[in-house]
Amino acid sequence: VQLQASGGGLVQAGDSLRLSCAASGRTYTMGWFRQAPGNNRAIVATIKWAGGTWYADSVKGRFTISRDSAKNTSFLQMNSLNPEDTGVYYCAARGRWDSPTRYYTEATDYDYWGQGTQVTVSS
Repeated sequence: VQLQASGGGLVQAGDSLRLSCAASGRTYTMGWFRQAPGNNRAIVATIKWAGGTWYADSVKGRFTISRDSAKNTSFLQMNSLNPEDTGVYYCAARGRWDSPTRYYTEATDYDYWGQGTQVTVSS
Protein backbone atom coordinates (compact mmCIF):
# COMPACT_ATOMS: atom_id res chain seq x y z
CA VAL A 1 0.00 0.00 0.00
CA GLN A 2 1.28 3.45 -0.90
CA LEU A 3 0.23 6.66 0.81
CA GLN A 4 0.16 10.06 -0.87
CA ALA A 5 -0.07 13.10 1.39
CA SER A 6 -1.02 16.57 0.21
CA GLY A 7 -2.30 19.92 1.43
CA GLY A 8 0.61 21.49 3.28
CA GLY A 9 1.71 25.06 2.84
CA LEU A 10 2.74 28.36 4.38
CA VAL A 11 0.06 30.11 6.41
CA GLN A 12 -0.22 32.73 9.12
CA ALA A 13 -1.10 32.12 12.73
CA GLY A 14 -4.83 31.64 13.11
CA ASP A 15 -5.30 30.26 9.61
CA SER A 16 -6.52 26.80 8.62
CA LEU A 17 -5.21 24.02 6.43
CA ARG A 18 -6.61 20.65 5.36
CA LEU A 19 -4.27 17.75 4.76
CA SER A 20 -5.26 14.70 2.75
CA CYS A 21 -3.79 11.21 2.61
CA ALA A 22 -4.80 8.84 -0.14
CA ALA A 23 -3.99 5.16 0.24
CA SER A 24 -3.67 2.85 -2.74
CA GLY A 25 -5.33 -0.02 -0.87
CA ARG A 26 -7.36 -0.88 2.17
CA THR A 27 -6.01 0.15 5.55
CA TYR A 28 -7.16 0.06 9.15
CA THR A 29 -6.15 2.81 11.56
CA MET A 30 -4.84 5.90 9.78
CA GLY A 31 -2.81 8.52 11.56
CA TRP A 32 -0.97 11.78 11.18
CA PHE A 33 2.43 12.46 12.71
CA ARG A 34 4.36 15.69 12.90
CA GLN A 35 8.11 16.24 12.93
CA ALA A 36 9.41 19.66 13.89
CA PRO A 37 13.05 20.59 13.20
CA GLY A 38 15.32 18.88 15.71
CA ASN A 39 12.51 16.79 17.16
CA ASN A 40 11.34 13.23 16.81
CA ARG A 41 8.25 12.33 14.85
CA ALA A 42 5.23 12.64 17.15
CA ILE A 43 1.63 11.53 16.84
CA VAL A 44 -0.97 14.21 16.14
CA ALA A 45 -4.18 12.26 15.56
CA THR A 46 -5.46 8.83 14.63
CA ILE A 47 -8.69 7.38 13.36
CA LYS A 48 -9.73 3.76 13.42
CA TRP A 49 -11.42 1.90 10.62
CA ALA A 50 -14.60 2.04 12.70
CA GLY A 51 -14.23 5.80 13.15
CA GLY A 52 -12.92 6.20 16.69
CA THR A 53 -10.50 9.12 17.00
CA TRP A 54 -7.61 10.11 19.26
CA TYR A 55 -5.81 13.45 19.47
CA ALA A 56 -2.62 14.74 21.02
CA ASP A 57 -3.37 17.23 23.80
CA SER A 58 -1.68 20.02 21.86
CA VAL A 59 -4.22 19.85 19.02
CA LYS A 60 -7.44 18.94 20.81
CA GLY A 61 -10.22 21.33 19.88
CA ARG A 62 -8.29 22.68 16.88
CA PHE A 63 -7.64 19.67 14.64
CA THR A 64 -10.14 17.15 13.32
CA ILE A 65 -9.23 13.85 11.72
CA SER A 66 -11.69 12.10 9.44
CA ARG A 67 -11.70 9.44 6.77
CA ASP A 68 -13.53 8.27 3.71
CA SER A 69 -13.05 4.54 4.00
CA ALA A 70 -14.67 3.88 0.63
CA LYS A 71 -11.90 5.96 -0.95
CA ASN A 72 -9.13 4.87 1.46
CA THR A 73 -8.46 8.50 2.30
CA SER A 74 -7.91 10.35 5.56
CA PHE A 75 -8.10 14.06 6.22
CA LEU A 76 -6.66 16.35 8.88
CA GLN A 77 -8.49 19.63 9.25
CA MET A 78 -6.25 22.04 11.12
CA ASN A 79 -7.76 25.23 12.50
CA SER A 80 -6.34 28.03 14.62
CA LEU A 81 -2.83 27.15 13.56
CA ASN A 82 0.07 28.53 15.56
CA PRO A 83 3.84 28.54 14.94
CA GLU A 84 4.26 25.49 17.20
CA ASP A 85 2.32 23.50 14.60
CA THR A 86 5.12 23.98 12.08
CA GLY A 87 6.73 20.81 10.82
CA VAL A 88 6.61 18.03 8.29
CA TYR A 89 3.34 16.12 8.55
CA TYR A 90 3.39 12.44 7.71
CA CYS A 91 0.37 10.29 7.16
CA ALA A 92 0.57 6.68 8.22
CA ALA A 93 -1.65 3.63 8.09
CA ARG A 94 -1.92 0.16 9.51
CA GLY A 95 -2.37 -2.92 7.42
CA ARG A 96 -3.23 -4.92 10.52
CA TRP A 97 -6.56 -5.31 12.25
CA ASP A 98 -7.51 -2.68 14.86
CA SER A 99 -7.86 -3.75 18.44
CA PRO A 100 -11.10 -2.35 19.90
CA THR A 101 -9.37 -1.65 23.22
CA ARG A 102 -6.60 0.72 22.25
CA TYR A 103 -5.52 3.52 19.96
CA TYR A 104 -2.29 3.38 18.01
CA THR A 105 0.00 6.28 18.87
CA GLU A 106 3.51 4.97 18.23
CA ALA A 107 5.30 5.12 14.90
CA THR A 108 6.08 1.42 15.21
CA ASP A 109 2.34 0.66 15.22
CA TYR A 110 2.12 1.68 11.56
CA ASP A 111 3.00 -0.27 8.45
CA TYR A 112 2.77 2.32 5.70
CA TRP A 113 4.01 5.91 5.47
CA GLY A 114 3.46 8.81 3.13
CA GLN A 115 6.20 11.10 1.93
CA GLY A 116 5.44 14.02 4.24
CA THR A 117 4.06 17.45 3.56
CA GLN A 118 5.50 20.68 4.98
CA VAL A 119 3.33 22.94 7.12
CA THR A 120 4.79 26.28 8.09
CA VAL A 121 2.91 28.70 10.32
CA SER A 122 4.27 32.20 10.60
CA SER A 123 3.55 34.45 13.57
